[in-house]
Amino acid sequence: MIETNRLDRGFYRYQKEFEDKALEVLRSGWYILGQEVSSFEEEFASYMGSGYCVGLASGLDALILAFRALGIGKGDEVIVQGNTYIASVMGITINGASPVFVEPDEYYNIDASKIEEKITEKTKAVLVVHLYGQASDMGRITEICKKHGLRLVEDCAQSHGSCFNGKKTGTFSDVGCFSFYPSKNMGAFGDAGAVITDDKDIAENIRVLRNYGSEKRYHNKAVGMNSRLDEIQAGFLRIRLKHLNELNDEKKEIASVYDREIKNDLITLPEIREHCEHIYHQYVIRTEKRDVLKEYLEKNGIKTIIHYPIPPHLSEAYRYLGKEKGSLPITEGYADEVLSIPMYNGLLREEQERVTEVLNEYKGSV
Repeated sequence: MIETNRLDRGFYRYQKEFEDKALEVLRSGWYILGQEVSSFEEEFASYMGSGYCVGLASGLDALILAFRALGIGKGDEVIVQGNTYIASVMGITINGASPVFVEPDEYYNIDASKIEEKITEKTKAVLVVHLYGQASDMGRITEICKKHGLRLVEDCAQSHGSCFNGKKTGTFSDVGCFSFYPSKNMGAFGDAGAVITDDKDIAENIRVLRNYGSEKRYHNKAVGMNSRLDEIQAGFLRIRLKHLNELNDEKKEIASVYDREIKNDLITLPEIREHCEHIYHQYVIRTEKRDVLKEYLEKNGIKTIIHYPIPPHLSEAYRYLGKEKGSLPITEGYADEVLSIPMYNGLLREEQERVTEVLNEYKGSV
């Protein structure tokens, strides 16, 4: 069986580095907010070309604290694409603000041409999600935000190192938010996250908020939360970061094999927008009979996953928003048709060839 993802292969490639780092941290006797975290923050900020990085416990925490640090809350609206993982929307609503959904374009990212029609006097920010690893149309989006005086937040949970016009995602906005969940291109070995920003005050605010609202132990200046990046995860992330470019390049090479060798009129392959880079956190195809294709692939020894079968606006969690089925037809159409095929570091060439062979033999039935 060819799995959708194999995290063990990513471990074994750099096994000695990870094991040495684990022992180094364990023997240090310091496990929270120590040298590994501060070193990772410096190194990740430098890699991204950003002024500041703050390590956090998860990507969701990064989103929550980003909007909180920007002062966005009850009564405010944040524009976000409809076809995203629900955590993107939770970052908005946990702060009391309301999501305003915009349909995606053909590249699965927010359709920049549809943003301005959604702006009201309550709109305070735009949340851009670089879905599946491809950069969004940041040129047009930054112009819109500047024109209307809106804050801009980037959800870079799936776009570590991806660029728009040579500039890395996460650096166009007030705050760039990252998840380092194990399946990401730069994954930890557990939950982890971070924000980047060029604004010192925002960075310091988030540093305080991540640690119970405290700058100094037992002196709490705000009602914060516990969202501290572990020392051992920070150490592991420093190793991943050192290899991130080669890991991204490997995924691009796998994608080029799929692009070149999958030839089936029943299947739509992902496209790349001009000036946008894709680092293929996922390789997402589309077909009208998605569930039939998924079953066919499973029968032929290939596992797949759907990112994502239920759009946030139709989830039980956001039923209170009052969005009915049919309110976002493009978003809902994608949810019925997208399918992520095996794409991970360490995917063998013979496995890639088997995936393409089986897809090319698909005739629309199991």
